[in-house]
Amino acid sequence: MKTVRTWWGRKFIEALEGFIDTGRLARGRAYANENRISRWAIEGNRISASIRGNVNPYYGVYQAPLYETFIELKPIAAQDWRKVIQELGNRAAFVSRLLLNEVPDNIEEPFEELGLRLLPGSVKEMKTECSCPDWANPCKHVAGLDYFLAARLDQDPFLLFELRGLPRAELLRQLRDTPLGRALAQALSEEEAPLQAAESYFTRPIAQAHPSPMANEDFWRCRKRLPEPIEAAIPPAVSALAIKKGGDFPAFWNKENSFIETMEAFYEAVRKRGKNW
Repeated sequence: MKTVRTWWGRKFIEALEGFIDTGRLARGRAYANENRISRWAIEGNRISASIRGNVNPYYGVYQAPLYETFIELKPIAAQDWRKVIQELGNRAAFVSRLLLNEVPDNIEEPFEELGLRLLPGSVKEMKTECSCPDWANPCKHVAGLDYFLAARLDQDPFLLFELRGLPRAELLRQLRDTPLGRALAQALSEEEAPLQAAESYFTRPIAQAHPSPMANEDFWRCRKRLPEPIEAAIPPAVSALAIKKGGDFPAFWNKENSFIETMEAFYEAVRKRGKNW
């Protein structure tokens, strides 16, 4: 199993540690890999899988059995999702990152302010079942599926929204319908200027006609108007848009830390260095 490396993957496991037996949860890590999980699927708020068990000649088990296992998260009610969308839509930081395919680390804040939870907080919010003979529920196979799901959340954290009853496409559609979401969606949809080939790597001077000399009297009496001040550039709707489009872990980024956080630290260091100059 790959190490769970993102915030939402780790937080999902931490949430489970609060109400799943730690021993079974630890043993479940061995089942969260392709050799054990032969088939899996996500449908709505349920993830199901066929998990390969152990061969045990002592009990007459000479061929690895397949156990049918599923985890079902309790969906958030539609009226509560509308409250969450309204709360997210009033905060530019949340809307911008979600529409840029990022899940903020503090995504739980607007849910908690409304008395809700995105991550499961108790066994009442999860329904689990496994066909293995273990009397305990959740068993180690369910725990293995939990770790497998946490690894999937590393790749696509929006699965957590789907398992809570709001598919990714519907979440983004509702966010785009908010005032801040519409403004950001318009900025994202603007076509970038096409690239143009440069004649030289260096700036070449442009010849201009020599202006007629100004009389000293005209200069000191300001008979000729001074140039108008240059208008300040309009700041972009979303800062560092090109970097944020790829998300925290773009395809070329193989590090454990976030690409966006790394670039933010890099630009901050450049800014401070330039300030000293």
